[in-house]
Amino acid sequence: MQNLESFKELLNISPKNIVITTHHKPDADALGSSLGLAGFLKKKGHHVQVITPTDYPDFLTWMDGNSEVIIFNEGNETKSGELIEKADIIFCLDFPSLYRINELGEMVREASAAKVLIDHHQEPEDFANFTFWSTSAAATAELIYDLIKDMGDTHLIDKNIAECLYAGIMTDTGSFKHPNTTKNVHLISAELMDHGADVSKVAKLIYDTNSVDRLKFIGFALSQKLVVLKEYRTAYIHITAEELKRFNSKTGDTEGLVNYALSIEGIILAAIIIDRTEAVKMSFRSVGEFSVNEFARDHFEGGGHKNAAGGKSNLTLEETVKKFESLLPKYKDQLNNNARTLTAHVTN
Repeated sequence: MQNLESFKELLNISPKNIVITTHHKPDADALGSSLGLAGFLKKKGHHVQVITPTDYPDFLTWMDGNSEVIIFNEGNETKSGELIEKADIIFCLDFPSLYRINELGEMVREASAAKVLIDHHQEPEDFANFTFWSTSAAATAELIYDLIKDMGDTHLIDKNIAECLYAGIMTDTGSFKHPNTTKNVHLISAELMDHGADVSKVAKLIYDTNSVDRLKFIGFALSQKLVVLKEYRTAYIHITAEELKRFNSKTGDTEGLVNYALSIEGIILAAIIIDRTEAVKMSFRSVGEFSVNEFARDHFEGGGHKNAAGGKSNLTLEETVKKFESLLPKYKDQLNNNARTLTAHVTN
């Protein structure tokens, strides 16, 4: 972080009123980073409130501090506004631009508080007084740990904080399978274990707490809604609003589904396209050098990382699927060349 000494001075004057917020539909990295940081800041004597724009999956509610989280769009708009207005510091975690926190964005922008951006996505918006940003980090939780370490405060990390941060790192590396799994990731994970993180427990709570409805939904999606376009090294799944309702889909039930499409041999680009009623939401994944960040940004008002990105469409689901397929011929050579490069790398 630039201006680290100024940042440390800001935090070492206690107590401060602090708000921590993160992106729409928080995942394990977003919530784990937020609650891990909140636990740390409370130990430094600050008054801390985590506010999320929306709800999040049930499989994340085990995290310490979850019961105190304020969900903005569940009737807490006024309360959230008051907390943001009174805040001395606002931490913005795991998102690069204020539009990613919906109505909270303008509240944060207009607030008089010092703003701190901690994130690992591309193209951060210039709104913060302090920025700790790196696209080379696998997860925002990794950056939180590094920041605590840079401040000389790792002795304040307890079991609960460690498990929140570990959850973010574990999930954003795909259980340490993705190319973003660096030496630093493993070193931090080991240090979090030293601080008490029960890594087996965390993995079970996140990955092995499926409802029967979710398992049936996954089976339906893979058997009935998976489309494989071998010519374009692409696979995608498209889901209607009615299908979500049929399987009693809850927040988080579609998470990770796109990875099944990407796991097919020879596939370079995978997508899940879901009618969320207010808009069609899309998640993209890729392997190798094919940038879904650029693909999402150029065609679906989105972005993210090179190999993992999101987007949206205001067309109907059917029209969005047609648009997605119509774009593939433009990328055919790039996708096939990428596949050949990966094959050559494996055989060598």
